[in-house]
Amino acid sequence: MRTLEPIFEAIKKSAFRIQKAITDEDTDYSSQSNQSGDIQLKLDILSDLIIAEEFSYIPLIKAIASEEKEEEDILNPDGELCIAYDPLDGSSLIDVNLSVGSIFGIYDGEWDAKKMIAAVYVVYGPRLEMVTAYKGNVRHFIYRHERFRELEQIHIGEKGKLNGPGGTQQFWPTHHKQLIDTLFDEGYRLRYSGGMVPDLHQILLKGGGLFSYPGTTDKPNGKLRKLFEVFPFAYIYELAGGYAIDDKGGRLLELGCENPHDTSACFFGSKYEIDRVKEFYGATK
Repeated sequence: MRTLEPIFEAIKKSAFRIQKAITDEDTDYSSQSNQSGDIQLKLDILSDLIIAEEFSYIPLIKAIASEEKEEEDILNPDGELCIAYDPLDGSSLIDVNLSVGSIFGIYDGEWDAKKMIAAVYVVYGPRLEMVTAYKGNVRHFIYRHERFRELEQIHIGEKGKLNGPGGTQQFWPTHHKQLIDTLFDEGYRLRYSGGMVPDLHQILLKGGGLFSYPGTTDKPNGKLRKLFEVFPFAYIYELAGGYAIDDKGGRLLELGCENPHDTSACFFGSKYEIDRVKEFYGATK
């Protein structure tokens, strides 16, 4: 029977090595840009290399795709699984010592959200943590005493208190600003660091809320990438009992993906907040 344990172990090894690199290595910018035109930190490049190396030892993996590279890499033509990852999400926050993370989407044979069978993210902060979504459970781990130890399983509530609105307000649609202002008027607390991993992690662990990254006038299709960021977190949120939709009200996990770097507007949260999104966006799905 096929097991994903070798992949989870490779992610754990990568996480430990990346955490050490964040602590010990140069945090300056490199002279290179990624596919999206962002100047890469040296740590972006190193994190990508670390993950690719750890995955290269696993025959089960057919191909990997990194947010830092233009095309997929074929590791084992006879392998079964495809893994897309963002090696160091939020890396621009490192110089001010805020939490950052890695995101992984595990797909069965092809780059299709409907083929996703597991998702994982790692948080590099005051503590090294990992969350896995697989076989109906969202499991939470913390690195203590030289190994990852499991904590509680994660379940999101029906309604939360946190509001994490992404994107530059200057470019928000009017109805999106009305949505965000309404939630603040209801007593929601602003929690937005600019790192997708720590912000979505906080909403999950605090029991609910809304993380939003709308389509904007400067980025009509949103900024976050489906394959590396949007689909994995959609999988995690749904498995934890939450919801993940686009600006038309449809499930993110039902979207197509023609290019590895396609983006989408995205909303992640509890039932109450997602219902409010649909209300303000006039979504009917």
